[in-house]
Amino acid sequence: MQRLFLTFFYSGLSPKAPGTAGSLLATLFGVAILNWISIETLTLATILLTILGIKAIDSYEAKSGTHDDKSIVIDEVVGVWIALILSSGSLFQILASFAFFRLFDIWKPSIIGKIDANVKGGLGVMGDDIIAGIFAGICSAGTFQLWQML
Repeated sequence: MQRLFLTFFYSGLSPKAPGTAGSLLATLFGVAILNWISIETLTLATILLTILGIKAIDSYEAKSGTHDDKSIVIDEVVGVWIALILSSGSLFQILASFAFFRLFDIWKPSIIGKIDANVKGGLGVMGDDIIAGIFAGICSAGTFQLWQML
């Protein structure tokens, strides 16, 4: 059950680009929650997954002796959901949120890279994606606003 959770329904077991596969599945789930339930539900689910993710990653790392295993994508789920919460609505914003999140998650600029390199355990694994999600949401919303002005 822990593996199902950490790999987000096994999307993290993709042989190529597991982070992107997990982020794509997370985007689809996030958009479904936004469209059929509510932004409040997505927000609460994100908070819950963050707490459970940190604990599950700590447990997994203690058992496996590895840090930030590539198959663990629950952090990508939280990051992309944060981006969607901050900038969801139109198809443009959804695509921009996904794209900016992947860019920041892979590139790891500024504080994102510092968290990734210096914070250990579940908090470190989740922390860089949380910040990447915040940056992605802000960039997506800002880009949408600029696009609307043109």
